[in-house]
Amino acid sequence: MARSLRPLEGSRALVTGGAKRIGRALALALAEAGAQVAITYRESEVEAARTLAELQERTSGALAVRCELRDPSSVIQGVEQAVHGLGGLDLLVNNAGVFASVPLERISVAEWDQMYEVNTRGPFLAAKAAHPYLKAAHGRIVNIGSLGGMHPWATHGHYCTSKAALHMLSHTMAKAWAPEISVNCVAPGMIVMGELNPAYEQFALKTPMQRNGTAQDVAQAVLFFATGPHFITGQMLAVDGGLGL
Repeated sequence: MARSLRPLEGSRALVTGGAKRIGRALALALAEAGAQVAITYRESEVEAARTLAELQERTSGALAVRCELRDPSSVIQGVEQAVHGLGGLDLLVNNAGVFASVPLERISVAEWDQMYEVNTRGPFLAAKAAHPYLKAAHGRIVNIGSLGGMHPWATHGHYCTSKAALHMLSHTMAKAWAPEISVNCVAPGMIVMGELNPAYEQFALKTPMQRNGTAQDVAQAVLFFATGPHFITGQMLAVDGGLGL
């Protein structure tokens, strides 16, 4: 691939939760754009090994690191392993997250806390650990939020509020860590990855673009923030085909 088609050539990226689903698509897209890529995983060891093999076909540097985002020491260790393996860090993609549907009145305290530990505190811990390396490199952070953090979903109260908090955290990081680090947030809507579910068609019918999103749609949005002007910071980009309008 010509260098002009590999705008991230020489860059080093870390994608949390990059072993499968959307995270895998983000990691592969970054590698295809020329970046060396590290991914984190928690329990998906088999998927991580498979994704790592695919990354190694696309880029000169790749590694998979086991990391528990709810454990601050594990996050620090995971980021340091990635930095050591890649030789530095230019981009952090906070993708790892959890999703659950529970009626608001039935959400337990443990379920509420776990949602925030992964979806909000996890990105904070990863960004904090990566901060000195990104500052030195004048790097970037892209957080993966959600349309649910912009619009209330009645049966996803803990999820929606955790993502709304991540959106605000993105704005705060952008203001606090400028001018060295740019921080932006991608908020996917209904993203379907081959699952067969009649309910998904209802979302497609309600979407102005008349289809649900794909992992590649999210990847292209991440690539925009990863390769566009460093001057762009503190922005939210909904990838929802207009569903949130």
